[in-house]
Amino acid sequence: MSRIGKMPVVIPAGVTVNFANGVVTVKGAKGTLTQKIEGDIIIKVEGAHALVEKAVDSPELDAKHGLYRALLHNMVVGVSEGYCKTLKVNGVGWKVAKQGKKLVLNVGFSHPIEVEEPAGVTLACPNPNEITVSGIDKTLVGQTAANIRTIREPEPYHGYGIAYSDEVIERKEGKTGGKGKK
Repeated sequence: MSRIGKMPVVIPAGVTVNFANGVVTVKGAKGTLTQKIEGDIIIKVEGAHALVEKAVDSPELDAKHGLYRALLHNMVVGVSEGYCKTLKVNGVGWKVAKQGKKLVLNVGFSHPIEVEEPAGVTLACPNPNEITVSGIDKTLVGQTAANIRTIREPEPYHGYGIAYSDEVIERKEGKTGGKGKK
């Protein structure tokens, strides 16, 4: 049995959790999220807690038990607090700007790169070298931030690139010219 799956999910005030026909719906101040539950997994709401339980005992359900509990917890946190990822842009002359629903990145290419804002995610530029990705769906926020990061991944010699704000880039020593030559 999954240790994570056994833990109850705390439901804060203002958030409602409904489970019917294999679909869990979580409503809160920031929005509504739904997730289809596959297998014999049951979600019971008891007061301010939600429990994820297995109807039968099988190895397949052991894996899904913890997964669906984690997904439910992420949904509850998303509709009550939301999620945010911050990216730093580091490079000489590199900058980022928001134009309507698009993010325009000038990151060392011959042309600017435009990133469309997906539905359910808000892109913002507090300053020319910072991007914030926020929304209620944790997976969508994380995937959008990862997609933006892949436009120009950080390189280890100068540290140029788009990196997460808390990411540590291992720096390498560059070539040393002329040592050992005669």
